[in-house]
Amino acid sequence: MMRTMRASAKWIMGAVAISFVGWMVFDVGMDVGGRGGGGVSDVVARVNGTKIGYQAFYSSVRMAQDQQRQAGVPVNTLDEIRALEDQVLESMVQQILLSQEYERRNIRVSDSELRAAMQSQPLPEMMQEQAFYTEGQFDFSKYQRYLLTAGNEFQLAVESRFREELPRIKLFQRLISDIYLPDAQLWQLYQDENDSVSVRMMTLLPQAVIGDDEVEITEDVINAYYEDNQENYRRPATAYLSYVTTSRVPNATDSSAALDRAQSILEELRDGADFAEVAARESADSVSRMNGGDLGEVTRGQHISIFADAALALEPEEISEPVLTTFGYHIIKLQSKSGDTYQASHILIPVELDGDHLNEVESRGDSLDLYGAEQADPSVLDSVAASMVLQLTAADPLVEGQRLRVGFDLVPDVGVWAFEALEGETSHVIENESAFYLFRLDSLVPEGVAPLEEVRDQVTFAATLELKWDQTEELAAAVYEDLESGAPWEEVADQHGLRSTELPPFTRLVPNPALFNAPGAVGAAFGLELDQHSGPIHSDQAVFFLQPISRQLADSTAFAEEIEAYRERALLAARQSRVQMALAAIRERGEVDDLRREVAQALRDVPQDLFPGGPLGF
Repeated sequence: MMRTMRASAKWIMGAVAISFVGWMVFDVGMDVGGRGGGGVSDVVARVNGTKIGYQAFYSSVRMAQDQQRQAGVPVNTLDEIRALEDQVLESMVQQILLSQEYERRNIRVSDSELRAAMQSQPLPEMMQEQAFYTEGQFDFSKYQRYLLTAGNEFQLAVESRFREELPRIKLFQRLISDIYLPDAQLWQLYQDENDSVSVRMMTLLPQAVIGDDEVEITEDVINAYYEDNQENYRRPATAYLSYVTTSRVPNATDSSAALDRAQSILEELRDGADFAEVAARESADSVSRMNGGDLGEVTRGQHISIFADAALALEPEEISEPVLTTFGYHIIKLQSKSGDTYQASHILIPVELDGDHLNEVESRGDSLDLYGAEQADPSVLDSVAASMVLQLTAADPLVEGQRLRVGFDLVPDVGVWAFEALEGETSHVIENESAFYLFRLDSLVPEGVAPLEEVRDQVTFAATLELKWDQTEELAAAVYEDLESGAPWEEVADQHGLRSTELPPFTRLVPNPALFNAPGAVGAAFGLELDQHSGPIHSDQAVFFLQPISRQLADSTAFAEEIEAYRERALLAARQSRVQMALAAIRERGEVDDLRREVAQALRDVPQDLFPGGPLGF
C-alpha cells in the first residue's frame, strides 16, 4: 500500500495543494497566511500591476499537464512540474505584456476585420485539414462553406483564436512597416557577406606575455581588488545536504525473470499469435508499440550494434531468440533487408525488479518513507542510517536552479525541494531508476556576495590579471612605437618576444575564430589598406595588432543578377530581427513580481490547529 502511495504522492500532493489554495481563497475568504482578507491570497504574480490569479494560473498548469500527458510526455518529478509552471507563467506574462502593448498603441480589432480574417485567413491547423482540399490544393470555398455550417462551439473557438492573433499581427505589421532596404544598403550587406581579407596578427594575451614573477601580489592588493569588485563574487543560494540511499538496480534474478517472460512471449508467437497484436500488448517500447512494434526502415548504426547485428542475421519473416541489450530483451521480427538497410519490428521486455527482489527493494524504500521522510528533527536521518545500515553521505553543494547529481545519476526533485525546505528537515523519498534517496537540508546559504576567504583564489587570480593588463598596455605602447618608426613587422614581433601569425581569408560576418570576441579587430582588418598596420586593438581577452595582406572584394555583377532574391531574404531577416528586438524590449520593460515562493511559504505558516492533521488534512 505504501509503495503505491509513494509512487503517486507528488501528483496527489500537487492536486491537493492546488485545491487547498483554491478552497481557502475562494470559499473561506482568507489569505494563505491564515488571516482574513488582504495578503497575497488572490494572486500568483503581477505584471506591471496586473494580477495573475491562482485559479487562472493553476487551471492553465493543469491544462498544460494534460496536453503533455496526451503527447506522451508525462510530468512526474518536482523538477518537471516546476519547469512546466515556469513555462505557463512566462506564457501568461507575455500575453499580458502584449495586451498592454496593444492598449498603449491603441490597437483594436473590429468585428468586420474579425469576420474578414476568419473568411480569408484560415488558421494553420485548418490549412492542414485534408477535408478542405481539392485536387491537392486548399479549397477556400470548402473552408468558407464549413464556417457557415459549423456548430456554434467551433465558430466561437475560431473567433477566440482570431481575437488573440489579429492584434499580434497588427502589432508586427506596425513594427516592420518602415523597413526598407535601398540598393545601396543591400550592396553593403552583400559586401559584409562576401568581402574577405587575410591578415597577419600579433596577439598580446596578458597571461602569456607577462609572467607571474613580473607582478607583485600583496594582501593589500587582494583586499583592494575584492572591495572594488564585490559584485563579481555574488553567488546564488546554495544548499548543503546529507543523504542516505538504497539501490533499485535489478540483479541477476530479475534478468532471469525477464528472460523467462521473453521466452514465454516467443513461444506464443511461434504458436501462431500475431506479432503486432502481441507487441501492442507486451512491448515496453511505447513508440513502436503503437505501430505493432514496427521500427520502420533503418540502416546499421541507427540502432545499437547488438540489435542491428541480430536483425540483419535473420531472414525476412524470421523471428529471433531474445536478444539482450542495455534496454532489456528484444524479440525481433525482420520484414526485409538490403545490405545494411533493414526494416524490423520488435517486442521489448525490460529487465525490471521482480518477485522477492522487488519486495525487498520496495520494503527498504517503504522503511525510508515510514521512519525518515518529511521530518523536522535532523537527527532522524542519522537514526535511519544506523538502523538500516546505510552510509550517511554529504552531497555536493547544490546551487539554486541546478539539479543534483550523485555520481553519474541525476536525482530529480532535490533542486526544488531544498530551497523550499527548512534547515534540518528531511525530504520525501526521492527516486530515480537506480536508487531511493532520503535527503536532509543541513544548511542553506542565501544569495549574496561570497566572503573573501571563500573566493580568495579567484580574487587573487583576477587581481594578478589586472596587474598583468597594466604591463600589457605598456608593452603594446612599445610595440606600436616601433611599428610607427618603420621597423619591419617580423622584426618588431621578434624584438618583443611575440608570435606573428597569418589568418586565412574571412568575412565581416564570419570572422576567424581568433577574432570572434574582438569586433574592433574585425573592423580594422577591413578598414586598413594592404600592408598598413593597425594601432593596439583591445578586446576583453587580449590586445591585437593587425596588418592586411590580401583582400577579395564582392562581385558586383553577381550581386546585380540576384539582387531581388537577395532583397527578399534580407527583408525577411530584417523584419524578424525587428520583431524579436521589439518583443525582447517589451519583456525587458515589464515589471514582473513572481509571488509563488511567498505563497508556498505562506502555506507552510497556516496554523496547524486550523486543519486537523496539518494544512493538507493528512
